Amino acid sequence: THPTASGNFQKQLFFAGLGLVIFFIIYFLPSQLLRASALPMYAMSIFFLVAVLAVGKVISGSKSWFGIGPFGFQPSEFAKVGLILFLAHWLSNSKRDINSVKDIAIALALGLFPVMLILLEPDTGTAIVFCFITLAMIFWAGISLFGLFVVLSPGIVTFSSLFGTAPLIITLILIIIALVIFRRNLFTSATIFVINLAASFFFDYAINLLQPHQQKRIASFLDPNADPLGSGYNALQAKVAIGSGGIFIGSIFILSMFLIIFIRLLRLTTFAKDPFSSLAIIGILTLFLVHLGINVGMNVGLTPVIGLPLPFLSYGGSSLLANMTLLGVVFNIYRSRKHYS
Repeated sequence: THPTASGNFQKQLFFAGLGLVIFFIIYFLPSQLLRASALPMYAMSIFFLVAVLAVGKVISGSKSWFGIGPFGFQPSEFAKVGLILFLAHWLSNSKRDINSVKDIAIALALGLFPVMLILLEPDTGTAIVFCFITLAMIFWAGISLFGLFVVLSPGIVTFSSLFGTAPLIITLILIIIALVIFRRNLFTSATIFVINLAASFFFDYAINLLQPHQQKRIASFLDPNADPLGSGYNALQAKVAIGSGGIFIGSIFILSMFLIIFIRLLRLTTFAKDPFSSLAIIGILTLFLVHLGINVGMNVGLTPVIGLPLPFLSYGGSSLLANMTLLGVVFNIYRSRKHYS
């Protein structure tokens, strides 16, 4: 049986009401309790990500859901909350040196461990969001330019390999030039280059881990016209909709609302009472920004078609509850900062 439109609407209304309850609970939590909950929430997130691989429900080729009666529960949505809070807690510790190899490795491990579990489902879109959140929070924690280069370069190399041998070779040459400019010792430079070289082979391996329909999405992103009635259909129809969309009053309004949210969040980072609050806001801002960017990118052909919901607007109870939870965190930080500003 397939759910009706009215049934989906009623479910979404239910989750919206539940989300408001969660929002107000978190809004009124003592800020110390919010920070203390970071580790338990992260640990619980990892537990559910492991559990869903064992007993989860397969939907569209991905074992990403728990079936609970007429409802579904997607652990990866709530794992975003756990990651943001715990990584903010860990990075804000005064004993951390984000420019040390050890602490960079630990911070990356905290972010990439749930990524590996999510890729096993597989849910590539959500895994990408986790990567962006981790990198943004590490950057905000004060990583040096060289440290940022070390963290980002393998991803850039992997992405360049998507477009063939020539872009990959050019990227590796640029990596060598950057290593010369940074003037690190030979062992460090060689190690970084070997890591990037290994990353250049990662794409072919990662492609084989994806489900056939996910591989088709990547192929249709590179050439939508290769299968215009199949995997490339959504991308091509999105462009048709854009071409006949007139002055886009609805789109302009929605994008303007998101822009206001982003500006307010960015301003709040400067008024936050402590590093934990500032880092948490950056993680939340990154999550919303990546979701919006990929949704817009899918419609204009800049990103592959992947299953990422548009925050607060797309259908999905787990996503809405997670976003309302994060909004509660934002308002909790805003409420707390008034006592310290």
